[in-house]
Amino acid sequence: MESFIYYLLPAQEVTSVIDFFEQFSISVYDWILVFAVAFLMLELLNDTFTKRFTTGRFLETLSSLITQIPFYFSEVIVFSLAVYGYFTLYEFIPWKMPVTFEMFFVVLFLADFTYYVEHFLLHKVRLLWLAHSVHHSSSMMNTATAFRFSLFDPVVSAVFHLPLLLLGFHPIFIFAAEILVQAYQFWIHNEIIGKLGVLEKVLNTPSHHRVHHGSDKQYLDKNFGGILIIFDRIFGTFQKEEKIPTYGLTTPMTSKNPFTVQFYEFGKLFSALRQAKTVRQKINHLLKTPDWRPEAD
Repeated sequence: MESFIYYLLPAQEVTSVIDFFEQFSISVYDWILVFAVAFLMLELLNDTFTKRFTTGRFLETLSSLITQIPFYFSEVIVFSLAVYGYFTLYEFIPWKMPVTFEMFFVVLFLADFTYYVEHFLLHKVRLLWLAHSVHHSSSMMNTATAFRFSLFDPVVSAVFHLPLLLLGFHPIFIFAAEILVQAYQFWIHNEIIGKLGVLEKVLNTPSHHRVHHGSDKQYLDKNFGGILIIFDRIFGTFQKEEKIPTYGLTTPMTSKNPFTVQFYEFGKLFSALRQAKTVRQKINHLLKTPDWRPEAD
């Protein structure tokens, strides 16, 4: 199967499996941005024709897109450090997995499971929720929401994928798989695409992900999958879409100010820490679920 890669990119550009996945992941990211912009334009046109287009919805969309600015600068710094750190550590790992085309799909599957675990903990540990809450703070669902990121997201991702490196997988495989898992998810942030039949059984779809963004009680902390939805089905975190979700946080964040979007949950946590009466309460505020309160102790 390795010879197949030489038909996908010009021969002078590809000399190994690693070269292929390094270039392929970059190309995927670039094309995703192109398709995302096109799909967002389609959504805005749909809002106009269905008379849903309002100043508030436009500002919410713009606010989501602006989060890319601090995220991008953070991503450049953290990714550069991660590349250096991963490759340095990789040299000291004696058990190296084969670098083959087939092995990449093993890494992709494991990266998708890693994303499930990471995503689950982002919702269950308040310190991690500080970053992930940015993505959930929008009261609407469109393609722009897919790019609504915290500037701390790259740090979280770099840490959670370290186990794949310690298993002996090549860093390029890990980075490429991580990019593909993230890139897949741009198209599931919308209200235009309905349910997709048998695909709903295996893949994460717009219907499943609308549930994930719902603040309704029945939808909270459900459907954490990246590409696959099978891990949610296995571990009991799956919920099908039964009604249109109420998007956003359980305590709504209505500001369109990009600074407020980035740090809304920080103010709430700092307030809780100031009111905590013991060290144990402070630690619980950091490490327990976002809705934990001292009286729950």
